[in-house]
Parts: sequence; C-alpha cells; structure tokens
Amino acid sequence: MGRGYVVISALLYFLCRTFHLTLVESIDAYVNLRMNEKNTTLLRPKPFHFPWRANITDEGSGIISHYAMWHTEPGQFYGLRADMSIWASPNQETSQESGASLQIYCQVGGNYNLIQAGFHISPSLYNNRDIRFFTYWTKDLKSKGCYNLKCPGFVSAGRANLVPGQAMTPPSIYGEQDHYVRLSLNKDPNSGDWVVYRHDLQKPSFLGHFPNKLCPGTPRIQALTGFVNYLKNAQGPPMGSGHFPDYDDKKSAYFKHIQNYNPNGHSSDLFGIPMVKLVDRPDCYRANDLFLEYKKGYMFNYGGPSGCVG
Repeated sequence: MGRGYVVISALLYFLCRTFHLTLVESIDAYVNLRMNEKNTTLLRPKPFHFPWRANITDEGSGIISHYAMWHTEPGQFYGLRADMSIWASPNQETSQESGASLQIYCQVGGNYNLIQAGFHISPSLYNNRDIRFFTYWTKDLKSKGCYNLKCPGFVSAGRANLVPGQAMTPPSIYGEQDHYVRLSLNKDPNSGDWVVYRHDLQKPSFLGHFPNKLCPGTPRIQALTGFVNYLKNAQGPPMGSGHFPDYDDKKSAYFKHIQNYNPNGHSSDLFGIPMVKLVDRPDCYRANDLFLEYKKGYMFNYGGPSGCVG
C-alpha cells in the first residue's frame, strides 16, 4: 500500500514538472553558438538568413527587420500548428509593424519561397492599429511579395471564421488574462495545397489555402516567429507583450501546444525534431528556451520593448 502511494506521487511529480529542452543549441544573428545551462554544446546548425519584406511604403529609407524564432533545419516537413497569444500595440507608429506567424520556407532551385499565416499590427497597411489576421507569401525572399488578398496567392475559404485582414479581439491584458488563436498551416496530403485552419473554436474552421505552386519544393524550413519591421530612421516597435519573455503567459507572448504535421496530414508533438533558436538582436528582443510543460505541450515565450535602434 505504501509503495503504491510512492509510485503515484512520483508519477504526479513527473507529469506536473516543467521540462526545459535544448533540442539543438541556439545561435544568434552572427551564427555564434550559444551554450546551454551546463555550458555544453550539441550541434552547430548551418546558418540560414531569414530576410523579411515589410509593407511599409517609404522603402527609400530602408527597412529594418528583427525576429525571435524557433525553426527547423532544412528537411522534409509538412506544416505546423500552435496556440499564438494575441497582444495589442496601441502606440505603434505608421512606420512600424509587429506580429507573429507560422512560416514555411520551400526551396525552389537556389532560392526559398515563403508562405506564412499569423497576426500583426500594421498601421501603414490598414490605416489603424487593430490586431489583424494576415497571410503573406513571397516568391524568392527578395521580391516584395503579397499580403492577404491583394494579389493572386492565398485563396480565402467561403464562410471562413477569419479572413485575411480581419481584426481580431480581444487582446491579452498584461498581468491579468492571455488570449490566443490556435492556427495551423500544413500541406494537404490530397491536393498538395497548403491549408490554413483555426482550431480554437468548437470545431476547426477552414480559412483557406496557398496553392501548391507557391511552395512546391524541398527541403523546407518551418519557423514560429515573432517579428518587427520599421524604417531605418525610426525606432523599433514592441514585440509581443512589449516585455522580455519570462514563463508567465499573462506577461509575455507565446507559442504553445506546438505540433508538427506528417505527410498524411496528422499532427503530433515536436519530440525528436531538431529545432534551432534564432534571435538577431537579443539586446532588443528575445525568445526563451523551447520547453515541454504539462497541459501546454511544447512552447516558448518571446518579445521585447519598443525603442530598438538599428
């Protein structure tokens, strides 16, 4: 009888603990290998640059982009799913953009095409500071690409719960309540198209698809990314909640319940999939470790305050 209680207590302790996992060591924008808590290294990932094109009208001044992400190395991947917390940015300037997205990079020839879905605040695109669901694609990471439904690309579904460009409410309230949307972006095993679903409702809502021709090639890179964009002569906007990440979901932005899709269109945990952390300006924006937590699955927090220069 006593031994049974010991076993049950040990099992409950194991299930309720938070486990911090270093799947692959993280690197910064200069490809410097970062150490884990034991100052040991496992693997040096190959550098990969993640250029970004913002829809900011005055491009003559140049656009600065920063990101806090976890991504895979190039391989055979078929999509991602995650809970993404929603944060407002009421004081954001017209020359600034801030948001988070699920991203798929597909190699085509010597270039990578990019498709993504998420949410952002972009006053230059919408003439207000609402939080909006968005989609985006670019052909070779060099061209400007296309947001939402402004050109042929993403195809919105009839009766979709979210349409690209639609405002999203309510935002999270710092220190009180976090609000999120659960999105997925994965390759449909039948059509080959990249389908987008919303999963935090009573039943999944099909939001639309990117035609297969926009992301046909392999290898692919998958990324969960917090990002900001702003003009060179301006300062950076807040990312996420506007605070550096900790482990409190009511105070910092997150991706949680992160899952990976297989070729058959089924999702499962990230266990065994090497992931790399990439933060290009850790003095301005950060991401904490990817970790496994009971009832939250694989997750990480990210974010940072406004005021980043350069």
